[in-house]
Amino acid sequence: MRVNFKSIWRVLRDTAKGWISSDPFRESAVISYYAIFSIPGLLIIVIWTAGIFFGQEAVRGEISAQVGDMMGATAAKGVESMIKSAALDHSNFIMKLIGIGTLIFGATTLFFQLQKSLNNIWDVEPAPNNNLKKFIYDRAYSLGLILVIAFLLLITLVLSAIISWISNWIENNFGEYLLYLVQVVNFVIALGIVTCLFAVMFKVLPDVEIGWRSVWVGALVTALLFSIGKTLLGLYFGVADPTSGFGAAGTIILVIMWVNYTCLILFFGAEFTQVFARKYRHRIEPSKHAKWSANYILHQQQLEEAAEEEKKEQAERQTVKHKPTK
Repeated sequence: MRVNFKSIWRVLRDTAKGWISSDPFRESAVISYYAIFSIPGLLIIVIWTAGIFFGQEAVRGEISAQVGDMMGATAAKGVESMIKSAALDHSNFIMKLIGIGTLIFGATTLFFQLQKSLNNIWDVEPAPNNNLKKFIYDRAYSLGLILVIAFLLLITLVLSAIISWISNWIENNFGEYLLYLVQVVNFVIALGIVTCLFAVMFKVLPDVEIGWRSVWVGALVTALLFSIGKTLLGLYFGVADPTSGFGAAGTIILVIMWVNYTCLILFFGAEFTQVFARKYRHRIEPSKHAKWSANYILHQQQLEEAAEEEKKEQAERQTVKHKPTK
């Protein structure tokens, strides 16, 4: 299948149809619910990991800045309170071990549920004879993805420091007109980091074997949508203040809303990746711990039956057309 405007339109059209049929609003609501219990553990593990290189205070400051850019200063303060409440700095050794295990289990639960939603989009389900082994693998993959997030945060910290130094140098030596170029470079770098994160998610989390070519295309599209959505959500949260009527629970409501909207974008990008891979006949098959879902198998059978019926009708028309007349 050649890449042109018509083929891209078909991919987008089929993506929209598949996205709607997969009930993304219900799936996003489920992920948002689990995010409330998983985010403190996720952030603490990221802070511990990235803090080895830059210090925990610097990592906390970067996280607060990122949250503030996306959801506002109120949400940033609320997230800081969540991190402090879940910290284990003053616990004894045994309580720290128990706390660390609880944090890991809670943090990986978010990605565990996200995997189920992505499997629904990819029409796969776990094989019944590998439940325990797959559960262990999934938790390990989820923990690995958290470490990837920590690594990308490290890269963000390094690049932020470099870009800040370059911006000050340009402003002092060339004036402000070149700062726009630095902002463009900063956007491209941020887009690349987010694309890498989505690529790892699409490659690791779903129980499918898919080539990197489809993954990178889908991840780039998702990252573009995420960047646009993040800007629009930031404007919406800043202007409309949708949590003003919730009082002390406003931060939690804001996090739920942000995760909900972000998951809608993520699921659209995952659906695009799946449709793109199938349209261009890239390799897709269930992983060794999964199988095609019953609905997918039934749908494929219906397509095969429809194709057979069409062949029979074409053969009958050809027979009638070439039948000699008296």
